[in-house]
Amino acid sequence: MNVMQGAVAPPLMSERRVALIGAMLVALGPVSMALYTPAMPEIVRAFGTTEAAVNLTLSLYFAGFAFAQLFCGPLSDGFGRRPVTVAFMGIYLFAGVVALLSRDINVLIAARFLQGVGAAAGIAIARAIVRDLFTTETSARIMNLIGMILAIGPAFSPVIGGVTMELFGWHAIFALMVAFGVAIILVTVFALRETVTRDLSRIRPAAILRSYGTLLASRYFMYPSLMLGGTVGALYTLATMLSFVLIERAGLTATQFGLSMLMQSGSYFLGSVVVRFVMPKLGSRALVPIGLGFVALGATGLLVLLNVFEPDFFTVMVPVACYAFGIAFVTPALTTAALAPFPHMAGAASSLSGFMQMGGGLLGAMIAVVIGEPVLAMSTVVPAMGMVAIACWFGFRKLPDPTPHVRPGEDLPVG
Repeated sequence: MNVMQGAVAPPLMSERRVALIGAMLVALGPVSMALYTPAMPEIVRAFGTTEAAVNLTLSLYFAGFAFAQLFCGPLSDGFGRRPVTVAFMGIYLFAGVVALLSRDINVLIAARFLQGVGAAAGIAIARAIVRDLFTTETSARIMNLIGMILAIGPAFSPVIGGVTMELFGWHAIFALMVAFGVAIILVTVFALRETVTRDLSRIRPAAILRSYGTLLASRYFMYPSLMLGGTVGALYTLATMLSFVLIERAGLTATQFGLSMLMQSGSYFLGSVVVRFVMPKLGSRALVPIGLGFVALGATGLLVLLNVFEPDFFTVMVPVACYAFGIAFVTPALTTAALAPFPHMAGAASSLSGFMQMGGGLLGAMIAVVIGEPVLAMSTVVPAMGMVAIACWFGFRKLPDPTPHVRPGEDLPVG
């Protein structure tokens, strides 16, 4: 008897390698946002424009990031993960150079939109790569490790952005982004292994629409994706308001603002470390209601404290830190749950799930712009997003866990 019969081939890349590359790809979007936020009030003055116009540079970054994900994932299903990653990173790199050289707010707005388009490939393709190679608790473990590494970049990015701006001006922030884009292209070319077979039939419009139709009709996909949109998406919404609340209303400097953001990212990192230790004992799915409890606590804190007290570091960042701590508990299980049943369309599933996260952030940011007053927006929009996530949990928890029954090459029927 052949002892190799029925043996499972080892993955193309190790868990650690996938986690490191995945973290770099996923971090691109948040880092590009976090580096920029301390400079937003200064850009208002430098361009002689309005807060609304500068907020538009962030809102359109979200828009480019969100909508481009609908394309980069399916494209990577057809052309392969590596070439699509390089192509989108090229867009990001070009946009960073345009932003660096911009002297007009409209040019900066356009450049930020293109940056969002280019950065979109990072989160969509990184998660698809994980699904290509791993599933169930292994996937959740990798997602948790990616989260731990990911927390480090955004944690220090506001500090780096604030110090860089005060020492060299806001243009230097985009020079850092250009360097990051070059680094990712080099890593993709020399370290990333291709994980899918090129199949152009997957990028036909009818095939893409059919994939998205399957996903949108599946409760296994929609519940966890909507929950991610209400939790992770809330952090993207917060990014459009925090600098104006903490710098303009609470009186922090750009560097102090950057340091204050360590509380958000540090809480997420701490939550990820805790998850790393308890997930083997409880399982990733059991951590979701615990995380949502912290999300509810943070949402309540924003709703109450910002409507009772004048905003300061503690009334703003303590609830935000609690919210971020909870997100670390829900992300591994929900990301795995949304992608695991769909191995044949992992890129499309990752793209649509990512779109719903960024779309949640974009929708929240747009509502905040309509409200107009940043403190009022923060105390209402973010708590509402948390409540949406919690409401979806009551539907999601009734579904049986499909991941132990999904084998390579099988998709879960729509249900």
